[in-house]
Amino acid sequence: MLEFYKKALMTVLGLLVASALLAYLCLERAFLQAALLPAAASEYPWQELPETDANRGGLSTVTLHDARYSLDVELFLSSAVEHPQAALSLVFQGRDGKPTLIDLTAFDGLSFNVKCTTDNVLSFTAFTVDEQITEPGEFLTYRAPATYISCNSQWHEAHIDLTRLETPMWWLDAFEFAFSMKDYDLSRVAKVMFGSSSQSPMNTTSRVQINELTLHGRDWRYLYLLAAMLFLLWSAAGVWLFRQHTRALISDLRQKLHKDRPLVAYQQLSVEPKRDKDKESILRFMATEYSSAELSLDSMSAAIGVSRTRINDILKAELGFTFTGYLNKLRLTEAARLLTETPEVSVAEIAYSVGYKNVSYFNKLFKEEYNCTPRNFKALYEQTPGDPEH
Repeated sequence: MLEFYKKALMTVLGLLVASALLAYLCLERAFLQAALLPAAASEYPWQELPETDANRGGLSTVTLHDARYSLDVELFLSSAVEHPQAALSLVFQGRDGKPTLIDLTAFDGLSFNVKCTTDNVLSFTAFTVDEQITEPGEFLTYRAPATYISCNSQWHEAHIDLTRLETPMWWLDAFEFAFSMKDYDLSRVAKVMFGSSSQSPMNTTSRVQINELTLHGRDWRYLYLLAAMLFLLWSAAGVWLFRQHTRALISDLRQKLHKDRPLVAYQQLSVEPKRDKDKESILRFMATEYSSAELSLDSMSAAIGVSRTRINDILKAELGFTFTGYLNKLRLTEAARLLTETPEVSVAEIAYSVGYKNVSYFNKLFKEEYNCTPRNFKALYEQTPGDPEH
């Protein structure tokens, strides 16, 4: 069994390493991240585009300081027109440098660090395609769900839930949608925009700085795949280890049975009876009378005329057992033989035939000797019939 335990330990260690590797690979793909800054390293190339209300006669301005490593922009919101606007858009581009639509459905969040030199409430807007309304290049026709972020002179981390943006009422009203039709589709996004809101400071410059702009998402398929793979891997290993354990146990039992059987056959004992009549009498008597339920140290002493102490001394010196220990060894060895060679005989019948009056006591002793119950011992041998010596 020692070899089995070594093999089992190595198998479990291998499974733990394989499981850890699988978990790392699947979790790496399940929890998605895509950095938009710095711009040169972004997985989704984009081009910055300042936007103001100038086309409506407004005087709002956008002064861009950096759009490569961070978004550093000054927004001046003028009250010269109704609904003034000052914003910076990130227009997504293909590898050819032309505007394109990107799929953001794998992402459910956007995080970044933000600071405003003047306290501000910024808007974040995603411009998405609406099948019924959108005309390519006409951003007013894109459905534009938005949310708002507060910022002040202290850097802090902001999180936007991309699944909980709100389509503006004015847009729904302008295109005659019911106000309840607020759903949007992130599978085709033309651009995202950070800009002023109706609560931004008027007629004053507000510097906005944003860095570590990162998209976050979860692909649950990889977690499901991980769970399935771990279940199959450990289940297969469990079945294999169970079979290996059964084989090792059978082999161990066969070896033990083969080793112990000579104890039953008096003529195979390692003593020389002619040289010591007491030894001869003791071993011969026990080899022939062990199956008697009435056999005891006292009855044996009376039958062969050897004292109790002498009997125990001889058995201890010759075989390493006391009378009771050697008697149980003989009985249990014979019981093991009968279990393997007479499968039609019940455990109880075998217990009685080798000298035990109490089947429960027999089961207890047998389990201590062979590390399994007589019933399991019998079942193991019925599964793998053969000569115990091989």
